[in-house]
Amino acid sequence: MLTRRILPCLNVIDGRVKKRLLGSERLLDVGDPVELAFKYQENGADGLVFITDPKQDSSGQELLDMIEAISQQVFMPLTVVCNVRTVAEVKKLLLAGADKVSLNSSAVADPDLISAGARLFGNQCLVTAIDVKTDPTTGQKMVYTHGGAKPTGLEALAWAKQVVSLGSGELLVTSMDKDGTQDGYDTAFYKELTAAVDVPVIASGGAGKIDDFADVFLNSGVTGALAASVFHFQQLTIAQVKEDLIKKGVPVRWNQTLQRGS
Repeated sequence: MLTRRILPCLNVIDGRVKKRLLGSERLLDVGDPVELAFKYQENGADGLVFITDPKQDSSGQELLDMIEAISQQVFMPLTVVCNVRTVAEVKKLLLAGADKVSLNSSAVADPDLISAGARLFGNQCLVTAIDVKTDPTTGQKMVYTHGGAKPTGLEALAWAKQVVSLGSGELLVTSMDKDGTQDGYDTAFYKELTAAVDVPVIASGGAGKIDDFADVFLNSGVTGALAASVFHFQQLTIAQVKEDLIKKGVPVRWNQTLQRGS
């Protein structure tokens, strides 16, 4: 059985990791991306997801330098989510040290970008990020862009199947209904989604307590769980989460450097 992955998320704005506190619109400065990446590797993370400000130029040297600096410090897989528009930009990010590059709005605008990227770099390097929100009228799970603000008219399961058929090797799926609530992952939706596609799926949005991780792993087919605030603000440690998962029979990677409370 594949081990399940715990993936901290670094939301980077103006060169710093920032995050909103629950119930607040104020952005808090969490720290330096390179330092935090190294800390999370030391604390037992199975990978890192690096999300840039959508307004940042994905081909800009500042971003490439930051990715290079992180990749020189850590050896866990690094997935970069940014405003990629061309395969040339994907190549630059991979050369800078990203293991995987995630497409989101650009894939909606130009689905051929997925197939072109998969052809050139292999589908293991191409992740499609999908932001999902419940349509208030129909109750359907629909694809949105721009942080859940812009509807696309695409039904979530149909879009997920399409991007996999085009060559996406992994899906990073955020429930916008759950994101920032700390009410738990949208496990019922992830169960339906993972039954529909045959690539790894990372669940994102809603982690708030230790039981949330076991719930999404035991009751859906996701292979990774993304979290930010619970780790950034030290509500939980990766060691605590993994110890709980082991007790509940969820296979996770453990090493001798991963100590309780780290």
